[in-house]
Amino acid sequence: MVGILGGPHSYYGPGTPLEHRMIESLKRRLIDQIGDAPTFVAEGSRLSGDLEAAGDLVLCGTIRGDGRVGGALRMSAAAQWEGEIHAAAALIAGRITGRLVVEGKLEVGSSAVINGDIVAGSIAIAKGAVIDGTVTVTSGEPVQRFEERRAVG
Repeated sequence: MVGILGGPHSYYGPGTPLEHRMIESLKRRLIDQIGDAPTFVAEGSRLSGDLEAAGDLVLCGTIRGDGRVGGALRMSAAAQWEGEIHAAAALIAGRITGRLVVEGKLEVGSSAVINGDIVAGSIAIAKGAVIDGTVTVTSGEPVQRFEERRAVG
């Protein structure tokens, strides 16, 4: 059902069922917010060249080239990306070689290895993650540290 922002059937408006709003508020971690129909790059797949995805992207394979992700980027522990990445939000468990720019929230999992500079609105880093580069938080909030309690990958 499509509605005008704030209208009776809007996703965010007052007509949104209370149960739906409560469920959404429970989805604090970025992994819980991955959209319904993301683009997948399967483990064992290798892509060369620049990539643009309008929505969410789940990467389990390898990409060599720059990328723009209009939604959330989720990289599994097996995933690798060489190049500059721009995303609306990101959850990284794999390996990145290059600059990472995230407009909103970035979660770096315990298995992540990032060789390059990071710029993000907010950042949470799990114990065990490796980052070799400068980290800039554009919101001014401190970097959050956490212990990974979910299965990585």
